Amino acid sequence: MKAFFLLRFFKSRKFSYAAGFAFMFAASFIQTLFPKVLGSSVDLMKERGFALHPVLMNVLWMVLIAFAVFVFTFLWRNMIIANGRNLECYIREELFRHLLTLSPAFYGKRKTGDLIAHAINDISAVRMTFGPATAMSFNGIVICISSIYFMFAAVDARLALLTLAPLPFIIALMLYIGRKIQSRFRIVQDQFGLVSDKVQENISGIRVIKAYAQERSEIEKFGALSSGMAQSNVNLIKVSAALPPLIEFGFAVCFVINLFYGSRMVMRGDISVGDFVAFNGYLSLIVSPIVSIGRVVTIFQRGMASLGRLYDIMSVQPDVTDSPHALRLRPEGEIELRHLTFYHDGARVPALSDVSLRLSKGRTLGIIGPTGAGKSTLAALLLRLYNTEPGQILLDGRDIGDYSLTYLRESYAFVPQDTFVFASSVKDNIVFFKDTYGDEEVEAASRLSLIADSISRFPDGYDTLLGDRGVNLSGGQKQRMAIARALIRNPAVLILDDALSAVDTVTEGRILESLRRARKGKTNIIISHRISALMEADEIIVLDKGFIRERGTHEKLLKKGGMYYDLYTAQQEDGQPQA
Repeated sequence: MKAFFLLRFFKSRKFSYAAGFAFMFAASFIQTLFPKVLGSSVDLMKERGFALHPVLMNVLWMVLIAFAVFVFTFLWRNMIIANGRNLECYIREELFRHLLTLSPAFYGKRKTGDLIAHAINDISAVRMTFGPATAMSFNGIVICISSIYFMFAAVDARLALLTLAPLPFIIALMLYIGRKIQSRFRIVQDQFGLVSDKVQENISGIRVIKAYAQERSEIEKFGALSSGMAQSNVNLIKVSAALPPLIEFGFAVCFVINLFYGSRMVMRGDISVGDFVAFNGYLSLIVSPIVSIGRVVTIFQRGMASLGRLYDIMSVQPDVTDSPHALRLRPEGEIELRHLTFYHDGARVPALSDVSLRLSKGRTLGIIGPTGAGKSTLAALLLRLYNTEPGQILLDGRDIGDYSLTYLRESYAFVPQDTFVFASSVKDNIVFFKDTYGDEEVEAASRLSLIADSISRFPDGYDTLLGDRGVNLSGGQKQRMAIARALIRNPAVLILDDALSAVDTVTEGRILESLRRARKGKTNIIISHRISALMEADEIIVLDKGFIRERGTHEKLLKKGGMYYDLYTAQQEDGQPQA
């Protein structure tokens, strides 16, 4: 389906394309009538005592030809070139829509800068191919065929054959260089992706770079990438720059042949002076399209390279999709795991092994364990960011795969470890760009997450614009804003994945207390490295290497004296106050 995504666009605009090409054909063909009329005028005026009326009629015809070419050219450019811009918009929207269907596993293998290059440079190159380059090609083909026909039929076939003899060599040269351009342009686009990714990475990590005084090192790394991109462009220019002068040289040979043999034919009386003028006119008409074909070949090869890169993305099928009969129901909060085992792509060791638990609606589950234990993987599976075997995750008694993804995820609110803040206003970040929430709801969610006081001190309150990824916020402010974003939805299931790690334990305790009051009757899952965040949970599980090692309440787990007790003791010794 993705391999033919362009066909949908062309089918939807087939009439405007057909009209555009019809007008282009008319403009190009009418243009080739001009040399014949000009040659006829020369023959009329070379006669002694020529009649003025036929010459004036020819002049009138030339004016009409010029006017008709202007009108038809105006019409086709407004259709073909405008459709090129519409195509650019269409591809960008299709790419963005497709990217949003892909799972986190895809983004783990792709660099952000490379995807940005697809969305900007590659799409622009495709637009140039199916807009200006296609128009120039069609226009050039019509002019060349018409001109060559008139050169053979209306002037002299022998002169045409001799004059156009270098043409096959010119075309072969263009095809050879075109293949070189395509391969080198793809390298240029790949280098652009690396540069874009480095810029994005440095802007996002500016605080870390400054904190570790890594400015000089990052400048050197960027300089190396920039130099690599410059060299790739130079390699491309070395090939593409050779094409126009070689084509022009080939046509210079054509003109020399025409001048030598054509003038001799005029002197022998084989053709008239007017025919010779007309022949030169046709040859001049051919020169412009053929010379421009050098540029067209460059554009086409760049476009094909970019289209290949886009197809590489568009052909990636989403891992997680709705089943044909997906239920349009929102789960109410009862969760059951039955012997859940999950492997990440390419992994030999499971991230989760034989995990079973039951969480009733309205209860709170705490999850703790060392780094890499599978805590975040479990959260991702509950959101169905990855597929699992049927029957391993049940929501309200139904398999998670039976639910529509939209309805499933609308019933959840998830606050990840790496909280994301958009470069927009505070309010937009909390409501997630939806206009369904009023100011009172925004303020209530902010108070519950204890971010309201901080917002009140911002220059423009809830209208304060935040920097890229919230660069002007502290880690704790980002987390509390992300919690407000989750709470305003009043979800059936709230998942906090180490979402309080950047706040102190006192603030953590106050936030959890407000959550307990606001979330009565709702299901909550709290993942944390801090035992203080889990003490009030109805049940706590201890994950280690993908297995549930222990489960129970805070008090029961302490009495067991196992892994949970060891974590508790270690945190007490580190001086972490317990909420």
